[in-house]
Amino acid sequence: MKPAPFAWERPGGLAALLARLAGAPGNVKLIAGAQSLGPMLNLRLVEPDLILDITGVPEFRIARVEGDTLVLGACVTHADIEDGRVPDLTRGALRRVAAAIAYRPVRNRGTIGGSLVHADPAADWVSALTALGAEVELAGPDGRRTLPVERFVTGPLTVALGPGEILVTVRIPALPAGAAWGYVKHCAKIGEFAHAIGAVRLEPGAGRGRAVIGAVEGPPVLLADARPLFGGRIGTDFAERFDASAADAVLRAAGMADAVERHVHVTVLARAVAQAAEPAPVHLPEAA
Repeated sequence: MKPAPFAWERPGGLAALLARLAGAPGNVKLIAGAQSLGPMLNLRLVEPDLILDITGVPEFRIARVEGDTLVLGACVTHADIEDGRVPDLTRGALRRVAAAIAYRPVRNRGTIGGSLVHADPAADWVSALTALGAEVELAGPDGRRTLPVERFVTGPLTVALGPGEILVTVRIPALPAGAAWGYVKHCAKIGEFAHAIGAVRLEPGAGRGRAVIGAVEGPPVLLADARPLFGGRIGTDFAERFDASAADAVLRAAGMADAVERHVHVTVLARAVAQAAEPAPVHLPEAA
């Protein structure tokens, strides 16, 4: 099947894009990597009157460091991150996530902003960036605003974009020295969307951490304070202190009634905790 007819425009700047988005009649869709929208067009799940190609907006390609925050434009691709073409303040955490997304052709085209806006519950960046404590910067008719990723993704395929708003950048805090990171997903086969995701960002020195259980029916289940998973304390022995029953109770409270489904998600989270306890991989500098 082929898409229904539509008009196509490629604004050259953010101001022009926002103006066109605000003034265009009918159904308007934005396109970047097209890894989600492309199949939906071909299946006629969406039939827009106008598609705005956002890849011509320079601001969507930025990759810069602001203090202890990495700022990535919405059109930075998974492959840009995987190949080290952008800075990384997470000591390789971003590259590990990016390298495990789908297949290389998808990573070449798919974008970090597109993944977040599509908000598939099983998408890697939805869970990983929530665990990392990332924020998104949005621009619209009323100016700019910033939201934590956990407030931006409000449900399956649902985000907190207002009328005429667009995601401009993703802001990712540095992973401090001594912090531990674990990210594990369970897939039926390599390249598929995950059936369960576990992610942890732990700081034993400060006694704090975040944990995320993803690929659930709604937005990721976030424990902004992960201490209950570790008997109330996050120390250097966090792997030994992980309490699977506490994680199971969190999922029950979130409405996951099926015991087998909870077991799979708790097991994946336990593996993420075990991964976080392993020595961090060494990333050599890129060749000149």
